Amino acid sequence: MPATFINMALILLGGGLGLLFKNLISQRLMSILTHALGLCVLCIGISSALGTENMLCVIVCMVAGTVIGSAVDIERRLEGAGDFLRSRLVKGDGSSRFTEGFVNAALLFCVGAMAITGSIDAGLNHDYSTIVSKGVIDGVTSISFAATMGVGVMFSVIPLLAYQGGITLLAGWVGPYLPPAVITEMTAVGGALIIAIAVNMLELGKEKIKVGNMLPAMFLPIAYIPLAEWLAGLF
Repeated sequence: MPATFINMALILLGGGLGLLFKNLISQRLMSILTHALGLCVLCIGISSALGTENMLCVIVCMVAGTVIGSAVDIERRLEGAGDFLRSRLVKGDGSSRFTEGFVNAALLFCVGAMAITGSIDAGLNHDYSTIVSKGVIDGVTSISFAATMGVGVMFSVIPLLAYQGGITLLAGWVGPYLPPAVITEMTAVGGALIIAIAVNMLELGKEKIKVGNMLPAMFLPIAYIPLAEWLAGLF
């Protein structure tokens, strides 16, 4: 939970700066900051991924998880949920800037692989680096959002607390019942997903990686490790 509170504080700080200096913020500066933060996210992802003790587990879980996620099309469903909320809460004439800022910021800050992987990592390993890094990114983003959409952006911290905090608490409750090997490989797979997020932030690929479709991979070590140990015992 401490990391989520830091994330909230950074959004509030960024939103306040955006409102205060909205006439001085350039899009070019925001783009440069995003790329700088993307490099930091890349370092976090690599350090987590290198912690694996079973690379075959990471490979199998990434492949199988991506197949499952693509079949369900999680990315499209997340985007669809966001579009649905916007259509319900944001009026077509765009008159309610408060609601527009609140909804757009809440969706951006909550619906994403980094929020999920970071919250799980915080709950399982008490490692807050991913969520704190996400908080810095959210804080920078909230500067731009608040400057264009107003104070509603700052109220997005309310659903963020419920969403990220809930995942962190759930992971903390489940964590003691998971074998250390499972937690290690879940963290490594999460690191691979964070690397994909960094690639998107740095605009390194021709197409944006659909990280949402890869999210099931992070949970597959829960099944893979016991199954692999059982099969090894047979042979």
